[in-house]
This record gives sequence, C-alpha cells and structure tokens, in this order.
Amino acid sequence: MRTGAPLPPGFRAAAWLLPAGQLLTIAATLLHTGGAANDHAAIFAAYAASPSWIAVHLAQFAGLSVFLAGLGSFFLACAATGGRTQTLGCIGAGAAAGAFALYGALQAVDGVALKHAVDAWAGAPEAEKAMRFAAAEAVRWLEWGLRSYCDFALGLALLLAAACAWRMDPLPRLLALPVTLAGLACLVQGWVAGANGFTPAQSAAIVAAWALNLGWTTWLAVLARRA
Repeated sequence: MRTGAPLPPGFRAAAWLLPAGQLLTIAATLLHTGGAANDHAAIFAAYAASPSWIAVHLAQFAGLSVFLAGLGSFFLACAATGGRTQTLGCIGAGAAAGAFALYGALQAVDGVALKHAVDAWAGAPEAEKAMRFAAAEAVRWLEWGLRSYCDFALGLALLLAAACAWRMDPLPRLLALPVTLAGLACLVQGWVAGANGFTPAQSAAIVAAWALNLGWTTWLAVLARRA
C-alpha cells in the first residue's frame, strides 16, 4: 500500500463479494452444456437434451450478480473519498448497474427463451423443422447481441475500477494492472461475440478474464484481511 491507511468498509465488502461471485460464475459455467457453439444444428440438439439448462443459467446470473454487487460496493467506497475519484466511482457504479441489467436480459434470452425455442425445434414434426430452426437461430443471434453489449459494459466498468484503484491511496497502484487487463479481455469478448458469435477466440477471452478477475479480487481480499 502507498500509505498505512486502513481500507474503508466498502472495500472490505467488495473484497469478499467479488471473488465469491467470480467463483460461483465459473462453477456454474463449467456445468453448462458444451460443444461447437456456432454449429447451430449440433449445439441446439445438445441444448434441447439438457435437463439442467435453466438452472445453470440461473446460477450464472446469481454468480455475476454477486460479482457486480461487489464491484458496486468498490465504486461506492471510491465515490465516498471525494474529488475526481468520487466522479469515477459514480460513473463506475452506473456502468456496473448497466452491466447487471444487460446480463439479466441476456440470461432471460439464453437461459429461458433459447431453451424453449430449441425444445420446440427438436420436438416439431418434420414439416415444421425449418421454421422452428430459423426461430431458434433468431433467438441465438439476439443472444449474440446482448452478450456483446453486456461484455462491453462489464469491460467499461472494470476499466473504471482500474482507474479508481490507481487513484485510491490505500490501494497499491499495481492492482490496477490486472483489473485493466480483465476489462480489456471483456471488451475483446464483446467484439468477437458481436462479430462472429461464440468462437474459440471468444472462449479464450472468457478464460483470460476469469483468471485476471480471480487474481485481482483475491489480492483485494488479502489486503482486506490484513487490514
């Protein structure tokens, strides 16, 4: 730390919510039905056969909600310090709220609408298959759009968190580096999802963001425990 000042209470709350939310998100995602996500005929069949689809997406929503609650707590603690950091904290809290709203919409489309669309396609008579498949693809493409903008919002929130970490005196400035890289990884996810869907490059960016987020949130938890 740059000074011996203790961490404000908001940072201590964030220090526990952030890694807990990230771990829950990762655990839920590992239960997600896998496959070549852009091969729609194959992956829709796998989704239709999944009995846990809705529950897994609800768990993902819970995980990111906890993570974003931690990020919001982090921003509010920054805003309480006044000055330019107060402005950054307020803008960051708005970005985190926007990411939460977009992620809720994403999970409603992916976790509920897409499941019913692929179930309808899988169980449709042969004469209706093409129509049902086209409807499921339309839902999928809506998912791409929501995922893209959710990732952009989350990336922006993390970059604002990095700026706050850089300016906050009780925190080591080096903490801003992994937060910045996590934000950039989210921006890459958003671009790839919007342009090409769920490709291996997008999956690699997801894993990179997970690792970076676990790194800096665990570091914050250690700082809070020492304080």
